[in-house]
Amino acid sequence: MSESKHRNIRSYVLRKGRLTVAQQLALDELWPHYGIERGKTVLEYGEHFARPADVILEIGFGNGESTWQMAQQEPDKNFIGIEVHEPGVGHLLMALEEHAIENVRIACEDAVPFLQHRVACGSLAGVRIYFADPWPKKRHHKRRIIQPEFVSQLAHCMTQGGILHLATDWQPYAEHVLEVMQFSPDFVNLSVTGDYCERPDWRPYTKYEKRGERLGHEVRDLLYQRA
Repeated sequence: MSESKHRNIRSYVLRKGRLTVAQQLALDELWPHYGIERGKTVLEYGEHFARPADVILEIGFGNGESTWQMAQQEPDKNFIGIEVHEPGVGHLLMALEEHAIENVRIACEDAVPFLQHRVACGSLAGVRIYFADPWPKKRHHKRRIIQPEFVSQLAHCMTQGGILHLATDWQPYAEHVLEVMQFSPDFVNLSVTGDYCERPDWRPYTKYEKRGERLGHEVRDLLYQRA
């Protein structure tokens, strides 16, 4: 069988965005402090954070607007943000320095192998995935990040009682998440109506969300607890 048939289907397209001078400078000067280098060994969180605390993983943080605000609002937690696009990484690095935030570390790579190789079993207190690409065309639905195998991997990495929090402004994608998650034996939906929850205080109200609302997009929050 050819190698291509074994290749994981990516939930993103790696675009070559243009780095600003400031973003490139942040990558050059701040990455050694905040960055998590690629590797195959399981992370020792104590090597990256100054003190032990619950670790929250944010997947696909975009420009990091939510990331630094959550870290600032929840200083008792440690955050790891994953993003494949360098301009977004550079933008977050600048924000971390500007606001003197020390409880965030960044990985610039695909979340799937990161979870498989770098995250210890039961070591995450929470996972947050906000406004992932909904891949609206039917032929692209297989690229959506929330799939049964990925959900199982998340469960493997999360501690019992940990919270998986997803948010989307694309209703068909929200329905896709509900459908996938209802068949997972590892998570319990925290919605009293069995579908969506109110936006929890820890999720910042971002410029992206405000723009979506202007376009008539209703944001859905989905919260699940690791059983």
